[in-house]
Amino acid sequence: MKKKKLLSLLLTTCLATTTLVACSDKTSKEPEKTEDGRVVLTGLITKHPLTKDVNKMEWLEEAEKRAGVDIKWEEVSADWDQKKGAMLAGGDIPDIIVGPNAITDADFSKFKGLFEDLTPLIEEHAPNVQKMFDEKSELKVISTQLNGEIYGLPKYQRYWPNTGTRQFINQQWLDNLGLKQPTNWDELYEVLKAFKEEDANGNGDPNDEIPMDFAPVGTGGFGFFQPTVLLGSTGMTIVGGGGQGYFAEDGEVKNFFVDDRYKQVVTFLNKLYKEKLISAEAFTQDYTKYQSVARGEGETATVGYTYGWELTDRFGNELAPQYASIAPLKVDASSTVQPSWTYDYNVLNYGVNMVQMSSKTKNKDAAMKFINELYDPKVSMQVLFGSLGTNIKDNGDDTYTVLPPKDEKMDPGTWKWTSTWADNGPLYISDSLKLTLGTDMQSVGKQTEALQSALDAVDTENDVLPDTFLKYTEEDNNAMSLVNTELMNLAMANFSKWVTKGGIDKEWDAYVEKMNQIGLPGNLEITQKYYDDYKSKME
Repeated sequence: MKKKKLLSLLLTTCLATTTLVACSDKTSKEPEKTEDGRVVLTGLITKHPLTKDVNKMEWLEEAEKRAGVDIKWEEVSADWDQKKGAMLAGGDIPDIIVGPNAITDADFSKFKGLFEDLTPLIEEHAPNVQKMFDEKSELKVISTQLNGEIYGLPKYQRYWPNTGTRQFINQQWLDNLGLKQPTNWDELYEVLKAFKEEDANGNGDPNDEIPMDFAPVGTGGFGFFQPTVLLGSTGMTIVGGGGQGYFAEDGEVKNFFVDDRYKQVVTFLNKLYKEKLISAEAFTQDYTKYQSVARGEGETATVGYTYGWELTDRFGNELAPQYASIAPLKVDASSTVQPSWTYDYNVLNYGVNMVQMSSKTKNKDAAMKFINELYDPKVSMQVLFGSLGTNIKDNGDDTYTVLPPKDEKMDPGTWKWTSTWADNGPLYISDSLKLTLGTDMQSVGKQTEALQSALDAVDTENDVLPDTFLKYTEEDNNAMSLVNTELMNLAMANFSKWVTKGGIDKEWDAYVEKMNQIGLPGNLEITQKYYDDYKSKME
């Protein structure tokens, strides 16, 4: 009897435990909701270091409410590649990820099944996205994988110029020293040397000037505001500041990391660094420090020659009048090469994989409704420039005006990046939208004039690699990704070493051989195939 009672008790306990587990499992599959009934989602955004806490953005909170969601955001401003690798390998990703190509086509291929195909969700819950695709069919093309699935949605922001990088020089320093704007590398060297030695800012301290500075260089390749623009002096047209080195020339895909013209630029930079004409912190500072140093102290400027988006954005309102935008430099006075520049129209106005959804998201409909909100015309304006009423004025007649910063000491560019997701967000600025831009965007056009002749001379059909628009098969994506990782590990480490310590002449041949052994020729062949296919579709 005791055995029967014990067995009965054990069975009862097991049944109760099983029931509790089943109930628990059932509950865990239901989306968590707030008290007002909104679906709780998790989100991650890779944002600019200047951007404020996303939870303080009015437009974002309103968009979440309209979509019936409450998103718990994680914000990443640095070391994304390292964090992403661990996150994807673990398979535990947030419901929504936002950021410019934060998740790449290569990631979709490598971590198959981790991200949701948005195609059916767009048809059911995203009329704004569908309208965007209808109005600009190329946006659907650059969003669609070769198998027809859509894992990441794009952006289009319409207003941006043909290049993201301008080169600036302190005209007041030149005037103080009786110098002219440089037109070639030799003249730039002499100007920078004078900036260093002759108290260019006139404050009595001949040692506080930084002759040259450039934006931090990462481990994954080059970007905006970096000295790779000097490759234009050799006639080479790069895109997006250089990226992983791939470029097109006369319809042929090449990579400048093994090009003698790149060696020529690095050799020149090493000459400048050895003579302390480049900031000693150029390879260690973060972007925030890069920006703040150029703002100087009061009316005293610190940096002589540098790169940036726009004068007030780079130097602040007080110092901006001291600087001027200058034309692309020749290598030397005898050069007959037509200078080029980084040609960035596609990079600046289009973006790929700006937002993705996890395949494990419990309420995909709600997540898609929120994503759709981002592509609403009014919301997209606010994604780019900030909240209505604070950053944008509704004129009441279907027209809008970007407002100046509340703080008169703040420049419009910093105001935008501080206030909202800006260029890092998913958005669609329709060609029919009537929006008056801020003074910084109006100024960008004026400050691009010095570069315009070089940009106008670019053969956009044969000398601009539309990397943003190329889609690869899973096999090719995986193969290229593995090779590119190794290539960048070698190339970027050598760039910083050669600029700061020298040795490129001695090590160049072995380095090129190693780049080829890693697999660069194969990547060039693959990219050429898809580039040719893209060009044939556009004819």
